[in-house]
Amino acid sequence: MLQEDIKKIILKQEAFFKTGKTKDISFRLESLKKLKKAIKENENEISDALKKDFNKPAFESYETEIGMLYDEINFFTKHIPSWSKPKKVRTTITNFLAFSYIYPEPYGISLIIAPWNYPFQLTISPLIGSISAGNCSVLKPSEFTPNTSKIISKIIKDNFEEGFITTIEGDAEVNKLLLDEKFDYIFFTGSVNVGKIVMEKASKNLTPITLELGGKSPCIIDKDTNLALTAKRIAWGKFLNAGQTCVAPDYLLIDKNIKQEFINAMGKYIKEFYGNEPQKSPDFPRIVNERHFERLSKYLEKGNILIGGQTDKKDCYIAPTLIDNVNWDDPIMQDEIFGPILPMIEYDNLNYAIESINSRPKPLALYIFSNNKNFQDKILLECSSGGCCINDTILHLASPYLPFGGVGNSGIGSYHGKATFDTFTHYKSVLKRSFLVDLALKYPPYNEKNLKQLKMFLK
Repeated sequence: MLQEDIKKIILKQEAFFKTGKTKDISFRLESLKKLKKAIKENENEISDALKKDFNKPAFESYETEIGMLYDEINFFTKHIPSWSKPKKVRTTITNFLAFSYIYPEPYGISLIIAPWNYPFQLTISPLIGSISAGNCSVLKPSEFTPNTSKIISKIIKDNFEEGFITTIEGDAEVNKLLLDEKFDYIFFTGSVNVGKIVMEKASKNLTPITLELGGKSPCIIDKDTNLALTAKRIAWGKFLNAGQTCVAPDYLLIDKNIKQEFINAMGKYIKEFYGNEPQKSPDFPRIVNERHFERLSKYLEKGNILIGGQTDKKDCYIAPTLIDNVNWDDPIMQDEIFGPILPMIEYDNLNYAIESINSRPKPLALYIFSNNKNFQDKILLECSSGGCCINDTILHLASPYLPFGGVGNSGIGSYHGKATFDTFTHYKSVLKRSFLVDLALKYPPYNEKNLKQLKMFLK
């Protein structure tokens, strides 16, 4: 795709937005209804595409990519009429005989750049928010998942006018071309390094952005915990999508007194989930491509492999793996793993665990496993993170009432539920004054009496 083609698409979207159609609440609701119907009609094709791109099982595809979008659309459909209404707010005494309102309005044209790890859900979920807020949208799915990208493009092309929503496929070069253009809002999900590029490009046009990034999400395990359920829930959260989840537990900080018992429990649940040979399991996905396989394979060169460690380059397969004896300076502890490899570091003092977390960039998620409320509260108070889940993994993402987003290196802004609507909405402040009264106090020339009266109002 050439720069001229992108410019033409943007001009079409600008023209469509100027018609005012997207500001009509009934148009937004009808668009969401059409989107839900289109997803339902293409469920099998979406699932097949995810299977081709990841070997993702149908259950995981529905659980993490399709079904939750239905919930989201239903939630938005219910609340858009009230969210979109102007809200009357209090007016100060200095604005006597005036009324104050906040008007929600769309930004205009949104650019949504999606990642490859949940390629369908993380393209469509922000789109739901963009539609709901009244924007036009340009979607850029990931080139690393070509089959999913193709079905997204088909769904959008078959159901929506190009001026309203369009999909642009292509590689990183297309991303660069898109970011050279002026959009009214940019929503990016991906790596920290690319997020910095997006932010730099957006700054040239002062374009507001949301960056959903990642980082190394720690998982702290207290000796006072239900160890069997702790291991089961961590195994599920870590090996879901073969670990290619931005909020997967990235490393364990475990009380040394329960370490061996935990290792035994993890081995039990990995076997229970995926059998003796996970490569033959229909429920264990593959690494997205050879490049990421090579990156992950290097992490296996240091440390002591306790469980797993098997690889197959031709199949892009890496087994569910638990590693011990890693150091903070090892490559596996430098960057987000984004794969089915889980390193563990023991501690005998909670302060050490907290200091270890706080000496590194703020994570997207923080996991705490403990029955001890004081233990939980101490970590919550002393450690900053985008979000936190206590005694489970991943599930804090599933609530429309909990905004999801990062802090520091793990991201800027948040979404999910009302937070998604807020992200794609500009809240315009409006003051309506009456002509009945006009205070002479505010007008020049000023004198001592004016100042005394002003101080009475503003003291």
